[in-house]
Amino acid sequence: MSNTAQEILDAVGGPGNITHFTHCATRLRFELNDASVVDKDRVEAIDGVLGAVPQSGDRYQIVIGGAVQSVFNEINNLPSMKSGAAASNDDVKAAARAKARGKNAIVDAFFEYLSDSFRPLLPVLLGASLILAFLAVLEAFGVVDTHAKIIPPWLGYVNSMWRAVFYFLPAMVAYNASKKLDIDPWVGTAVILSLLTPNFTGLSNTDKFASTTCFQLVEGRDDLLQCTAHIENVPLIGTLPLQLSDYGGQVFVPLLMVPILALVYKFLKKVIPSNVQMVFVPFLSFIIIMPLTAFLIGPLSIWIGNGLGGGLAWLNGHAPILFAIIIPIIYPFLVPLGLHWPLNALQLANIASTGSDFIQGPMGAWNFACFGATAGVLFLSIRDRDTDMRQTASGALAAGLFGGISEPSLYGIHLRFKRIYPLMLTGCVVGGLVIGIGGGATTNTFVFTSLLTIPVFSPMAVYGLGIAAAFFTAFLMVVFFDYRTKEQKAEARAKKSLLEDDAPTPAAAPAAAPAAAAVAEAAPEFSDEAKADLTLTSPMAGTTVALSDVADEAFAAGALGPGIAVSPAAGAVVVAPCDGKVSVAFPTGHAYGLKSASGIQVLIHIGMDTVKLEGKGFTPRVAKGDVVKRGDVLAEIDWDVIREAGYDTITPMVVTNKKKFGEITPAAPGPVGITDTVVTVSPKEA
Repeated sequence: MSNTAQEILDAVGGPGNITHFTHCATRLRFELNDASVVDKDRVEAIDGVLGAVPQSGDRYQIVIGGAVQSVFNEINNLPSMKSGAAASNDDVKAAARAKARGKNAIVDAFFEYLSDSFRPLLPVLLGASLILAFLAVLEAFGVVDTHAKIIPPWLGYVNSMWRAVFYFLPAMVAYNASKKLDIDPWVGTAVILSLLTPNFTGLSNTDKFASTTCFQLVEGRDDLLQCTAHIENVPLIGTLPLQLSDYGGQVFVPLLMVPILALVYKFLKKVIPSNVQMVFVPFLSFIIIMPLTAFLIGPLSIWIGNGLGGGLAWLNGHAPILFAIIIPIIYPFLVPLGLHWPLNALQLANIASTGSDFIQGPMGAWNFACFGATAGVLFLSIRDRDTDMRQTASGALAAGLFGGISEPSLYGIHLRFKRIYPLMLTGCVVGGLVIGIGGGATTNTFVFTSLLTIPVFSPMAVYGLGIAAAFFTAFLMVVFFDYRTKEQKAEARAKKSLLEDDAPTPAAAPAAAPAAAAVAEAAPEFSDEAKADLTLTSPMAGTTVALSDVADEAFAAGALGPGIAVSPAAGAVVVAPCDGKVSVAFPTGHAYGLKSASGIQVLIHIGMDTVKLEGKGFTPRVAKGDVVKRGDVLAEIDWDVIREAGYDTITPMVVTNKKKFGEITPAAPGPVGITDTVVTVSPKEA
């Protein structure tokens, strides 16, 4: 893990390039002095990294998945991070954030503010929702009636456990939002807590305060009251109306209050002498912001939240099937961009205002369609014996089904293979349609839509059927139509073939085998000199470099075998480095595998990530099965096409069956021609 941490730190330019560093449930989040130094391909090649997401304003996100906390800690514990190299971060932070960011960066900053206000709370939200799921299971089996007027004391205590999270959620959000805007988080927390004290909530007691009036918002719901207190005898003001609301669980209030508090707080720090700031900055912030929040920001926030929720409720009430389809369709596009937080905030606002939410039910269709697509990829990777993808898919599927977290699936698989999204969206539509036809599904708490939280949705049967339909539709679509293009499947097969050792030769061929078949499978005739030759010449004219200097991690680490890399000379063609047979020839022309007359398996990969060019700039001169001599042309390359597309022209040549031989020695870096030996292989000792 420490190697991963060091590689990530090096890839983002080291501690001195970092102005701010944090993480969410699955991603490392960097704010950098200069994000242009980060090579996306290099980052994504690091072991343990699922993806990289460059953003405007010198922000950068690196997707890790469930191990993000460990990687975050490892990076912070690196000697270079502790030695003070990053101590200058505070000095450059203000300047870095003051850079011109453009319209897109402003949008990024807004959604990052929302994300960073919520993301640290995901564990406690998940924990509270699982307590509710446990109670729902008990109620389903008739152990307890959570809706009874008289409940046992133990149930009252358990209710206090999960309600603690949701009731005080505004204070938690205020703390995170204040930290994000670089002000004292306890000041922001205290402002919100002033709305949650018994003193404030007690103002709605009409028996105690004669100037308070209340009326019922919804007939038959005694818990939904709207109260107004008239603050009388205030000098210069007269009677001032104060709208009273239950602010427990209301997340829009801190989200709107904290930016205003930040303006006031930072202004006060500028004008108040530093030796008395500790006393007067919080004092004056309270005097200004607490009343402003109680009289204006709080009621306005609730009005905004209720208005947005009411609009969606209208759509859900008038076109429930359409609503149930729209929600799961838009989420796959919102989550990768971090734009789903407003909807999550609306879910919390709905629960706080009405006691239930109708958005999370259809949202579950998207999550389970996502997990179903991942399960389909896992099925195919097991069938195709693709070890790397099997590990990625199994980890992502576990995080999804039991944690309700979609990012490992999205960044580890779905966004890498463009064919998956249409297949997954089919599952979203089917699952949403089932939930819509069933009349929708609601929940009375904010939850992560996983297998463990199914009991908190009502009707459970409708929700369960909907997410099952979403999951299996996406699963079957991926299994039947595959998630890879023809080129990607060919590359996977070729890589597997190159990495496998030679299969043992059967002791004897079947007696009934036709003579023609035997001739077709016969090995080509090579000279005794070629059969004994254990050297490889350069596949092109140019300059050799050490394999460890190649940007691609798989080649640099020797995962594909030892060898050499060549930076091509102008007009260089790719030639055979030995006498042998072409075992692999990619349709795109960017890579070739050869088996030499002496048994060496060679992989030549022309450029980095050039498979994405889909054959542009490559003119193959051989096909699979062709017999070649040393120096025969394998392909002609237009190197300018590769460079103009932004890809590296460095060309590795590696020995993929090293276990069959002894020491493999590459030549020293330097200029080479196609007749120069660059790799020497020694026989394996008996």
